Amino acid sequence: MRRILKFLFYGFLPVALWGCHKEGIDQQYVEVPDGYALSAGTATNFLASSKAYDFEAPWVSGIYSTRFNDGDGLYDDVRTSSNQDGGLGPVYAGYSCGSCHRNAGRTKPTLWSDGGSGNYGFSSMLVYITRKNGAFFQNYGRVLHDQAIYGVKPEGKLSVKYNYQTFEFPDGETYELCKPTYTITEWYADSIRPEDLFCSVRIPLRHVGMGQMMALDQTEIEALAAKSNYPEYGISGRCNYISERGVTRLGLSGNKAQHADLTVELGFSSDMGVTNSRYPEEICEGQIQMDQGSMMGLSYDQLDVSTEDMEDVDLYMHCLGVPARRNVNDVQVQKGEQKFYEAKCHLCHVTTLHTKTRGATLLNGTELPWLGNQTIHPYSDFLLHDMGSEIMGVGLNDNYVSGLARGNEWRTTPLWGIGLQEVVNGHTYFLHDGRARNLVEAIMWHGGEAEASKNLFKSMSKEDRDALIAFLNSL
Repeated sequence: MRRILKFLFYGFLPVALWGCHKEGIDQQYVEVPDGYALSAGTATNFLASSKAYDFEAPWVSGIYSTRFNDGDGLYDDVRTSSNQDGGLGPVYAGYSCGSCHRNAGRTKPTLWSDGGSGNYGFSSMLVYITRKNGAFFQNYGRVLHDQAIYGVKPEGKLSVKYNYQTFEFPDGETYELCKPTYTITEWYADSIRPEDLFCSVRIPLRHVGMGQMMALDQTEIEALAAKSNYPEYGISGRCNYISERGVTRLGLSGNKAQHADLTVELGFSSDMGVTNSRYPEEICEGQIQMDQGSMMGLSYDQLDVSTEDMEDVDLYMHCLGVPARRNVNDVQVQKGEQKFYEAKCHLCHVTTLHTKTRGATLLNGTELPWLGNQTIHPYSDFLLHDMGSEIMGVGLNDNYVSGLARGNEWRTTPLWGIGLQEVVNGHTYFLHDGRARNLVEAIMWHGGEAEASKNLFKSMSKEDRDALIAFLNSL
């Protein structure tokens, strides 16, 4: 018996479904919409170089261009432990925003290059730790800071070992998945037993489309959550809501949509140990590193960065352009786009969203109306989805709760710009902790609500799988 189902995505995604089998829906035909080269409307750039993520949007001019350049400098400038040059430390993770987000992208993870904590004054990752009951450790907080200024002891050091497992596609081609096991040593205070500890590692996100994300029409995201119920695929996305300073807002940024803004102030504080008006205390307040920092000449009687400077960094991130799609007329890319829809990837990696009328507002009140009223193509619904608990060694549950997000829930990663990551940052490590070494591995780590899509990809011919990857690399 033949059954035809039709889905409507904002009036342009008619989909015909024919038959089914135990691993999902067997697709025979999907109509693909046209014209997604302008990824971010007026903020689209046409670069395909190492600066593709790190160039201002075409609408930026005048005083905003000046402030963009100022913010860019503050983003990249190396901070030192001198109070005059930025107040780095006493403990930290990176010495500048750009040290972890090289060219506004993802610096190559030291997990692979150094086997864990970096040896160059930064680790290009964050290490989240909690007790197994979800509580924080009194002597550490939520993040383990594995770097410190000279003369100060880091909170601990991370090492990683990978267990390599080989799997096979139905057509006989093999692929490999690398499961990380993390170990923390050199604790500055009480050593925490592995059986008492949950550890989740996050490599940096690409800073592509940050302004558009902050300008999203949140009612559209909430409508997607209400609509995101596809039982035939096991998909049911939901919003994360964040309560900060007495206000509850929709979470959009971060791996688990655990932040309602771009976390500039938090980044200065937690990532670099730079105090500011929102986070005036040192991140190691009450720890021995405070006294060690004093002995190395640090003083704690003033804030390390002004609100005005932080807003320039916020403006820089909001005003970055988004790379246009490439090779849109390539036959293999067009076939891969067809396969993307056939595998139902678009049900979570939603192709088209819209920004609200008034655009976005920065952390100190500056408004950016140019981000408003735009049709954008981020390939994300910005919702939480269950990505699977461990089955046969494969699963993405990290046991770390963020807002309403459970350990097995992750925000759908926006895919725009993903095909340029190797050009911008020189590597193809993906997922939250970089365990996937390429896009095929990233897809095959999907589980839970993405299990049906993964199985549809898995059942494709090698030619079709290669075409889908070529499509992703065109984004």
